[in-house]
Amino acid sequence: MILFLPIIIPLFFVALLIMMRKNLRLQKWLSAIGVLLQLFAAVTIFTEVRASGTIFSQAGNWPAPFGISFFADYTSAIVLIAVSFVALWIHIFSFGAIDRTRQKFGLFVLFQGLLTGINGALLTADIFNLYVWFEVMLISSFVLISLGATKSQLRGAVKYVVMNLFGSALFVSAIGIVYGQLGTLNMADIALKINQQGLNLPLNSAMMLFFIAFGIKAAVFPFYFWLPSSYPAPPVAVTAFLSATLTKVGVYVLIRFYSLFAFHQAEFWQPIIYGIAAITMVSGVIMAASAYDIRKILSFHIISQIGYMIMGLGIFSVFGLAGALYFLVHNMLSKTTAFMSAGLMQQKYGTFDLKKMGNLYRLHPYVAFLFLIPALSLAGIPPTSGFFGKFLLIYAGFSAGAWIVTISALVVSIFTLFSMVKIWNEAIWKPLPEDVPVHDEKRMNRTSVFASSVMAFSSLLFGFAITWFFDVFIRAGEQLVNNQHYINAILNP
Repeated sequence: MILFLPIIIPLFFVALLIMMRKNLRLQKWLSAIGVLLQLFAAVTIFTEVRASGTIFSQAGNWPAPFGISFFADYTSAIVLIAVSFVALWIHIFSFGAIDRTRQKFGLFVLFQGLLTGINGALLTADIFNLYVWFEVMLISSFVLISLGATKSQLRGAVKYVVMNLFGSALFVSAIGIVYGQLGTLNMADIALKINQQGLNLPLNSAMMLFFIAFGIKAAVFPFYFWLPSSYPAPPVAVTAFLSATLTKVGVYVLIRFYSLFAFHQAEFWQPIIYGIAAITMVSGVIMAASAYDIRKILSFHIISQIGYMIMGLGIFSVFGLAGALYFLVHNMLSKTTAFMSAGLMQQKYGTFDLKKMGNLYRLHPYVAFLFLIPALSLAGIPPTSGFFGKFLLIYAGFSAGAWIVTISALVVSIFTLFSMVKIWNEAIWKPLPEDVPVHDEKRMNRTSVFASSVMAFSSLLFGFAITWFFDVFIRAGEQLVNNQHYINAILNP
């Protein structure tokens, strides 16, 4: 029953918030309470996974592979906790960072709707239900991007929905092929039958369609071009929420599908994944280096850092997958903190344009410090979580003989540091330009500053407590490299 709670809780709060739509203050805190309850449910699921290795529930008591299956192992439990934790503090940050008009038009209802889709995608063990949860995510995220109906938002929302609808069409086509070939939609049953009979031509075609569909959602090369237009368009709190969740769910599903179905043909997939990872890393960081809008710089870096996660998938070793998952969670924490810090700067300067900022280290040194933490982490400077995530991936890459993609990862780290130094120099260190008025009277929202502080120090803790976290992520990697764990937990509970 506990596996249903991360889905039931946000659905309940969607209905409750709609009924309370005339009381905005109550909506804010009810929504935050809903996410807090989801976090408690996620921690409970993780605790049970630590005790037993996996958790499995079957809706309606139908025996697997029939009916709707829900499953949690170390991988899904880790990502579930990270999503709930980040969502909680983004909720609180949004209280003072998003205008009342957008809040009145269903902001918190959409937050809960998006979390319903995300949690369902993380816990489902059925490929058709995974498609359903992705569509729930798509609807909620599309409205969040367009909420406010500015020209840039509508332009970004159209690109976002067109590309993701194309991905959804490929996804459902692949599902049809798999069902026609194997007569099942249960992911464990599909994995068992592929283990027994291998991948034929139609199933290989389905795997390619799956990879393209999830590659679009994860924003990997060459399918990422929708992201730089879509993510910087809405308010920064929405951007932080989307960057922390949507592309990461796409990466999670790529890891899940490859470890269950496609690893049988590693000789075909591994060079493709390495190539995509390297180009995604390099192209994202190059585009970031040329931008002068903080949101765009950070959005381009989302693309670049997705490449690191895909690199770990391609290595497909215990260390490689553990590094990919650790890097995924690190990026959720650090990137969210970076976007929050950018939002605080925008509250101070009234713009995201670096050329119209300056002197923040004197005007607000604490916010400069808040930005420094994720900047160092994203660049991989020790002892931050970014350093340990990159260390795991680079160690796994050299151990696997993946020289090109691993050297690319090292070079990209240098360019990431360059982008972070550019933001620091322009917004924080340089004098405020003479033609820009000093905004001493502008005060940052205290609630937003508090939420940003919690995220920043959580990111630090994630690096400092690497000894404890290392064991958890290694266990996740061990489960992923042997799909028999997944199959036995569902088909032979």
